[in-house]
Amino acid sequence: MMLNNILSASQTVAIGGHVRPDGDCIGSCMALYQYICENYPEINVDVYLEPIAEKFEFICGTELIRHEIKEDQIYDLFICLDCADESRLGFSTPLFQSAKHTFCVDHHISNRSFAKENYIVPDASSTAELIYDLLDREKISRTVAESLYMGIVHDTGVFQYSCAKPKTFRIAADLLEKGVDAPTLIDSTYYEKTYSQNQVLGRALLESIIFMDGYCVASSMKKSDMEFHGVTAKDLEGIVSQLRVTKGVEVAVFGYEIEKNLFKVSLRSKKEIDVSKIASYFGGGGHVRAAGCTMAGTFHDVLNNISRQIELQMTEG
Repeated sequence: MMLNNILSASQTVAIGGHVRPDGDCIGSCMALYQYICENYPEINVDVYLEPIAEKFEFICGTELIRHEIKEDQIYDLFICLDCADESRLGFSTPLFQSAKHTFCVDHHISNRSFAKENYIVPDASSTAELIYDLLDREKISRTVAESLYMGIVHDTGVFQYSCAKPKTFRIAADLLEKGVDAPTLIDSTYYEKTYSQNQVLGRALLESIIFMDGYCVASSMKKSDMEFHGVTAKDLEGIVSQLRVTKGVEVAVFGYEIEKNLFKVSLRSKKEIDVSKIASYFGGGGHVRAAGCTMAGTFHDVLNNISRQIELQMTEG
């Protein structure tokens, strides 16, 4: 499958990703946008995403991202990236529904091929890796390569997760040869934290608990605590990954309060537990080793419910 086939009958194209866009979502959306602009000047293309974190704004073209939709706007093609289901598109969902044709590129195992045409590969490291597969490698510019590299870096945890296969490294090497400044990109978008982010990370680690006889670790952040430290959901990225590296732990859980007794929950595992099954059970989704959902109740209720699902998998295993 090549991009030429997808774009052949389209003069107007919209690109959209999931709510609360992360590095892979932003990287894949912007790479495809840049590639179409550079190689298909006859096509009018727009990107629709919620406001992105400041650290991603160095990516070429992010200042043109649209955060609202025009009434009665209809596109020939809507390309949905890194999004497991239609509802996760958020504000751009009406554009997807009204488009003459739809195409989805994704690597979430929970994706059920909801677009008219789909390219779903659950084993892929990232959606950025799949976008790379769709492009003519000779026509990938440095700016496109930069966006793709960022997407891969963020969804592989800088190549440390099991989803980073030999193919992933070969793609990364090819992108580096396009002129990507990997050290600067990785440091500024993945590792660098603000003082407030370090404060909430420290607090989350300090207040974390071990449960299920050391098999799991968890922490949470109340809405009032987020307000006290002056942080938003975007500033909490990376906390669950830091919990995951705790020695002897298989599953890490982090939840932040959206409203009273309602938590956005992130799950990570190392080798044994499929957290996508747990997230899907509670109405969410994701990957085998990284997933999320929204759960009601106190955080203790959340952990009790998650514990039960972990126990079921341990019993089945």
